[in-house]
This record gives sequence, C-alpha cells and structure tokens, in this order.
Amino acid sequence: MKNIFTKAALGIFTLGATFLQAQKSDLGAWYMYFGNNKISKKLNLHNEIQYRNFDGIGDLEQLLIRTGIGYDLTENNNNVLLGYGFILSQPYIKGEKTENIEHRIFQQYITKQKFGRFYLQHRYRLEERFLQDDFRMRFRYFLGLNIPINNKEMLPKTFYGSVYNEIFMNLNSPVFDRNRVYGALGYVINKNMRIEAGYMNQIQENKNRGQIQIGFYNNIPFTKN
Repeated sequence: MKNIFTKAALGIFTLGATFLQAQKSDLGAWYMYFGNNKISKKLNLHNEIQYRNFDGIGDLEQLLIRTGIGYDLTENNNNVLLGYGFILSQPYIKGEKTENIEHRIFQQYITKQKFGRFYLQHRYRLEERFLQDDFRMRFRYFLGLNIPINNKEMLPKTFYGSVYNEIFMNLNSPVFDRNRVYGALGYVINKNMRIEAGYMNQIQENKNRGQIQIGFYNNIPFTKN
C-alpha cells in the first residue's frame, strides 16, 4: 500500500513539475487540500486550503481558505452547506504587485449521481463577497465527472480520470465572470483519501490562462456514528 501510494504521488508531482518547467512563463500552479469530514450522521465539516501561484512556487497569486458546515438531506448525498471563505490576493497591476483581502459567505447545494462507471456531481453555489471597497454577489454552477480506469468502482488502488466545467455568473454587471474547464488523472489511496493532478483552463472576459492543479482529498470521518 505504501509503495503504491509513493509511486502514484511521485508520478503526479513529476507530471506537474514537468509542465511547470516547460511553460513556467505561461502557466500557474494551484496546490490544494480539500477536507469533507463527517461530524455526525447528518452533519459534515468542509475545510480547504488553496495555495495559488503565478508560477511553480513562490510568486503568490492567491491564498484561499474555506470552511463550512453541511447537512445531508439524504444519506451521503444531497448536501446543503453554509460556509465562510478568507481570500488573500496579490495581483499585478501595471507591473506592480498589490494586495487585497476578501471575506466571503457562501451557500451551496451538492447532489451526486452514478451511471455505470460514471460518477457525476452537481454543485450550485451562491457567494456574498465582501471586498475591501466593494460588495458583490456571484452564482457558480459546477458539473464534475469521475471515471475509474482499472476498476469498475472508485475503490482503493484505483486510477481514475476526472473532468469538470464550472461557470461563474455575477448578479450585477458584467454578468459573465469566468469559466473553468479541467481534466486530471487521480488515484484512490483508500476509501477516505485520494490525490489528483491535472490542468485547468480559466477563461475570463479579457484573459485566458492555464493552471496546473495538484489536489489532496480527505474524507476521514470525525465520528463513528
């Protein structure tokens, strides 16, 4: 088990490093941790950290920390969640690096379906964004698909393909905010943990930029109930 995990992890990180070395000037990198941990039969704690860079590492673009409490309307599915996000951004404006902080409250609904080998997830999220000099509201729709490769199910020691599309719509003008398209290779470590590495293209009104993404997912429950 340990050797398999080590090889898979090294392979995914080597893939990411190769892309970054080849296209450092054009490609950003996001390193992400996602936790979704049961705290009771119906309740779950969501927690995530995303460290986003303009290049491989060191030139911070954005640090994002999110947490929230969710409630399962049906067992392990149809989850509603109320959350909070802290976002530190360091964009370049006219060649100079600046800094701004955003506090964000969000509400979301997730539902999942399975068709044969296809694992679908829909996520609907409404965000209230408290920026330093502004307040905005935004709606996001995420459609994700995981497909196991060497097994018929998402079992331990399974490699899988992952794709998603997410569109962001402002409730004020301009309505279109951005669209993200993603493809990745993942590995199921055990029933509660998996890792993923892939490429995401983010389309905004005036720019289009690619990101290498490396993510770790942790679903270890905090309770046996």
